[in-house]
Amino acid sequence: MKSAVVSVFILVILVAWPVSAGKDLPGEGGYGGDEEEDTKSWFPLDNLLSLSYYDKICPNFEKIVDTKVREWTKTDPSLGPALLRLLFHDCGVTGCDASILLDHKESERRSPASKTLRGFELIEDIKSEIEKSCPGLVSCADILTAASRSATYQLGGPYWPNAYGRRDSTNSYARDVEKVPSGRRDITGLLETFQSYGLNILDLVVLSGAHTIGKAYCGTIQSRLYNFNATHGTDPSIDPKYADFLRRKCRWASETVYLDATTPVVFDNQYYINLQNNMGVLTTDAELVKDPRTAPLVKAFAEQPPPTFRHQFAVSMAKLVNVGVITGEDRTGEIRRVCSKSNSKRY
Repeated sequence: MKSAVVSVFILVILVAWPVSAGKDLPGEGGYGGDEEEDTKSWFPLDNLLSLSYYDKICPNFEKIVDTKVREWTKTDPSLGPALLRLLFHDCGVTGCDASILLDHKESERRSPASKTLRGFELIEDIKSEIEKSCPGLVSCADILTAASRSATYQLGGPYWPNAYGRRDSTNSYARDVEKVPSGRRDITGLLETFQSYGLNILDLVVLSGAHTIGKAYCGTIQSRLYNFNATHGTDPSIDPKYADFLRRKCRWASETVYLDATTPVVFDNQYYINLQNNMGVLTTDAELVKDPRTAPLVKAFAEQPPPTFRHQFAVSMAKLVNVGVITGEDRTGEIRRVCSKSNSKRY
């Protein structure tokens, strides 16, 4: 009981963040204003990014992104969660530098671990449209950042202010994909990875909440269902009825299952309630509720109203999208003409 009370207290403190300020919400007079000092305090990881970066050089940037995301997700709603996953895989390797979008031999995109990633064509479509209005000015890294937020917001998730000015990486290596947290990692391994990004245990629990939407391929969980710990049985920590459902659903590795079985298309805190009820799909989901370092936070998010989770998700996302960015002062970056190809390198 004491740990749960402490975790709720932590949540109350950390959600007190300027994202709720009226001027930073869509439709309320812009995306952050011109107060540079405010920008510096909100984005401590890289002060070279700016909330007003495209206001003069490409004022329709976010409108184009929002329109394209809406068009594509209307036809294929699964692209919303896919874009968020694509962003995680980009930021989780060498930082938010659009390296995941490069398509050449032995690139991150060609790694076996990336084969289920989707949304590349949508990002290219956005880039093509933006090049008509603002040629050579908008990076693919900024496009991916904006598109992921737009998709999350359109799914009922939170809005957060994005600072822009990223450059695109010219390098991408398949071997680096090993850095991305997998669904089979333990909590210690996940924490070490998040800490290397400058993120903390709260960010880990909150960003795992992205599993409130989207699906997982059954191939990632079949070992939990049919051969747990080489026993030819099912992970006993899964609720028996839910385990039976998953076994029937996941006979083939290519099948998919919702990460949130209760409200799969609603961006809410049901994911944490499911974890409390032993209905986590991935190994990492189940570990969050078992580990004494993360279990109190899972319990707190499960018991708090959904806006508490959504607000904190915005805070953690605003931190994540600043991880390892390349800016105009870095000579290693560029603004790609096509997101899948480097301007300066031939592979």
